[in-house]
Amino acid sequence: MTVTTMWEVLADPDPVFTIAEDLFATMIDGEPGHLIRWYGERPAILHPTYTWVDVLGGDQDARVLISMGRETGDDLARVLFDLEDTDDVPDTDFDDAVGELVNVVGGNVKSLVTHPGALTMPMVSGGMPEMGGLEPVVDACVTWKGSLVCVSLWVFDKETATES
Repeated sequence: MTVTTMWEVLADPDPVFTIAEDLFATMIDGEPGHLIRWYGERPAILHPTYTWVDVLGGDQDARVLISMGRETGDDLARVLFDLEDTDDVPDTDFDDAVGELVNVVGGNVKSLVTHPGALTMPMVSGGMPEMGGLEPVVDACVTWKGSLVCVSLWVFDKETATES
């Protein structure tokens, strides 16, 4: 499978890092400088959660996937919902928070390509989504308050996309 030219602009982690940096500066931290790029091998994430949106109906379908630990997602939800550091985060609030993050990242990724298609509703899971028929384009990891957050872009094989 070949990644079409439309997604090649995102094959370097720089645009994805910039999107994440802008998102955290505006929605989470209120100022830039709290994300640090992760270099090297991706470590295992404790209690991983995955949230994703698919970009369908364009020249080549794609998936934007964010992975992080549940505790990191809880911390992000607390910030987004203006909760205390000790407040429990219900699953619905967790899903809303990380779903909103992937929706914003997906929308920004989509804006960088021509004829991208439309975003699906965000999905959230404690397990990795089915990734058969997908090819990775970029995987950009950052740390936020010492916790790993990874954003990856995948493209669907044309045959797989038509079957789904």
